[in-house]
Amino acid sequence: MTSLFEPLTLRGRTARNRIWLSPMCQYSVPARDGVPTDWHLVNLGRHATGGFGLVTTEAAAVVPEGRISPEDAGLWNDRQRDAWARVVAFVQSQGALAAVQLAHAGRKASTYAPFADGTGSVPQDDGGWRTLAPSADAFEGYAEPAPLTTDQIGDVVQAFADAAVRADRAGFDVVDIHAAHGYLLHEFVSPLSNHRTDAYGGSFENRIRLVVEVVDAVRAVWPADKPLFVRISASDWAEGGWDVEQSTRLAGVLRDHGVDLVDVSSGGAVAHQQITVEPGYQVPFAAAIRSGADLPVSAVGLITEPAQAQAVLDDGSADAVMLGRAAIREPSWPLRAAHELGVDAKDAPYPPQYERGAWR
Repeated sequence: MTSLFEPLTLRGRTARNRIWLSPMCQYSVPARDGVPTDWHLVNLGRHATGGFGLVTTEAAAVVPEGRISPEDAGLWNDRQRDAWARVVAFVQSQGALAAVQLAHAGRKASTYAPFADGTGSVPQDDGGWRTLAPSADAFEGYAEPAPLTTDQIGDVVQAFADAAVRADRAGFDVVDIHAAHGYLLHEFVSPLSNHRTDAYGGSFENRIRLVVEVVDAVRAVWPADKPLFVRISASDWAEGGWDVEQSTRLAGVLRDHGVDLVDVSSGGAVAHQQITVEPGYQVPFAAAIRSGADLPVSAVGLITEPAQAQAVLDDGSADAVMLGRAAIREPSWPLRAAHELGVDAKDAPYPPQYERGAWR
């Protein structure tokens, strides 16, 4: 068995392999009520049948105003919980773990979906809303947000905890807290978007305070035998911004607060980021954090080929790989990977219905 197909156990859950589906926004709730639809069942279900070890939902907003677009899914009420439960049951029936990414989009909320007619912020008369952020600084091209009060920050923390309770009742195996890509929790940790002068701004300890409070609140209600992940942007790719050294420090704090794995991505805080995009371009961030914080990590970012993915694990850069665009193109990527890496078809994660089509 190759390292890519070795199981990974975190707390009381075991992923059948180290090939995991990255959370990817779908903008596919036409009713704008946050309730996942058949699209979510089919989209996530096809990756479960395709052999992924862990399948992660898109960002599920913990409050209505935390949606990236009006068409985003959520987990702020029980109707949404019950709709997700149907998706979870199918994903698990195919042998994969089901993870939900809990999120608040902050100043990057209330925007048009990429395939909508409009661009930028959605006006209130078209279903949009006033966004919230650490400071009254807009993301380039978006409307100016209102700075969160201390009481509102407490409400955000409680909303994450409430969503985690619903996630457990829906049957999810893993919660992944979204603290990356320029959304609310990342906005607090980055000095490029956080200009507060109170207990939530200024020093490193103050800027990470909200992330830690959310983690503590979620861990307090999330079952002890279920893993808790946090997705971070390891670098803002911009001068004076959040960087891998601060990310490593944060990961160490998260480890001590009950986080089981850091899902390492990067970017998104500002529009003027200078990213050099190439195969595996974010893997060095994962490697640095894994080594420096002594915490399991997953790596993401143009990991497209089986041998490349296996090398990420074999050289100690990460404990699992997250696939995004490659998984969209090829929902059964793990099955091809098994063939190319010499895993016998009988040991590959085929559903029985698909065994006749196995790579030989």
